[in-house]
Amino acid sequence: LWSVLRGRQLNGFKFRKQVEIDGYIVDFLCHERRLIIEVDGGQHIPERDARRTAYLESQGFRMIRFWNNDVLQNLDGVWAVIEKALETMPPHPTR
Repeated sequence: LWSVLRGRQLNGFKFRKQVEIDGYIVDFLCHERRLIIEVDGGQHIPERDARRTAYLESQGFRMIRFWNNDVLQNLDGVWAVIEKALETMPPHPTR
């Protein structure tokens, strides 16, 4: 996924990977749209993820989650979901 997010390849939006937000490490972040993208594998614990998501959303972020298999087997579909989210989210107010 990083190979298609980096270098502003997705409609010019800048993504960073492995970003810390208030003690939480997120997989990918587009700060301009406050969009977090998480790629989940078998190591994720739903209860902990729910608390983490609730906190980050309370801070004004939106989170999209994909399973590893989705990224590996349907990258075009993942790309389309991310693209749609970027289009429907307003820019961060400080921009």
